[in-house]
Amino acid sequence: MTLLPSPKKIASFHPPLRTLMGPGPSEMHPRTIAALGQPVIGYLDPIFVGMMEELKDLLRYTYQTKNPLTFPVSGPGSVGMETCFVNLVERGDKVIVCRNGVFGGRMIENVERAGGVCVVVEDTWGEPVDPQKLADALKAHPDTKIVAFVHAETSTGAQSDAKTLIALAKQAGALSIVDAVTSLGGTPVLTDEWGADAIYSASQKCLSCTPGLSPVSFSEAAIARVKARKSKVQSWFMDLNLVMAYWGETQRTYHHTAPGNSLYALHEALLLLREEGLEHAWARHQRHHLAIKAGLEAMGLKFVVREGARLPQMNAVHVPEGIAEAEVRKRLLAEFNLEIGAGLGPLAGKIWRFGLMGYSCKAENVMLSLSALGSVLSDMGCAVEVGQAEAAAHQAYAAQHAAAAKAKAGKKPA
Repeated sequence: MTLLPSPKKIASFHPPLRTLMGPGPSEMHPRTIAALGQPVIGYLDPIFVGMMEELKDLLRYTYQTKNPLTFPVSGPGSVGMETCFVNLVERGDKVIVCRNGVFGGRMIENVERAGGVCVVVEDTWGEPVDPQKLADALKAHPDTKIVAFVHAETSTGAQSDAKTLIALAKQAGALSIVDAVTSLGGTPVLTDEWGADAIYSASQKCLSCTPGLSPVSFSEAAIARVKARKSKVQSWFMDLNLVMAYWGETQRTYHHTAPGNSLYALHEALLLLREEGLEHAWARHQRHHLAIKAGLEAMGLKFVVREGARLPQMNAVHVPEGIAEAEVRKRLLAEFNLEIGAGLGPLAGKIWRFGLMGYSCKAENVMLSLSALGSVLSDMGCAVEVGQAEAAAHQAYAAQHAAAAKAKAGKKPA
């Protein structure tokens, strides 16, 4: 017997056009969107294999590494994270995890599920990881095999000192696992200079690609650890011993059906990033961060993260007293087609998160966000002078332009 179709009329899906200023996904460049719609070809087609090699090269540039095993895992950032942990952690291994937000907590889950023994270094949400606390933990646990931390904590907008934390791990003879999900492409990620052993990110944040891919990179020391394992990797799909045969330098061996069109899009997104130049992309995120910061502060909003430890691409602010946090986000979406992020965990209902990521990181989005938020807050009885935030942002842009012009003039030969 054949089931009859549902009486509910189902038409083609056409999402509304939103301005995405939350913690991800970010908006995609028209070239990246167009890349998604290209014809499907086989995952072992020589043309596709050639594109895979270019992808690896583009990712090495983005990660600032020469690591041969640098590729996009078929899955979101969470799969990239799990790939690092299931391959590097064996049962009984001691792993220090630095937790200063939601995603450090997820690292702890991964260690425990892989059978490792987790030592947690706690820091207040909104603060970067304290290197001294890590140094003390390493001294207390000299048998530590791995140190794991979040470089850019998406839940708060705090950025930790990856170079120092990795150096501490190396001095103790431990490997490092680094979460660069929100930092890659938006703020300096210097894999080789820092000496990171395993690092992962996600396609939908500052890379402005479709969600569902997780760029990873592994050092030679990390690969050696994987090859020397005494037990099989608990995940067949994420076992690097198998995946290396598909993403390796020699003849490809079938492992899984790669998400071809998503990889086309990542290739184009990374090409756009290379055309802009990493340093220019980092500077762009900083420039628009200073503008939105000026506007938010002009409205009287206070940042969660202190000056000097803030991610330019993730701006978390406290909700004013007496304001219904969720209602503001609901109205921004309904009235302005503008998405911003809510707080997570203990910060739920207490903060808003304004993402400035990749293609979403531009002046028109900054000004729309400030104008829309000011309008809604004023309408809800908050003491906000409409237009004041936009003026402050314009002044921040003007000051940066003047400083850049002065610096350029100073470099001209006499």
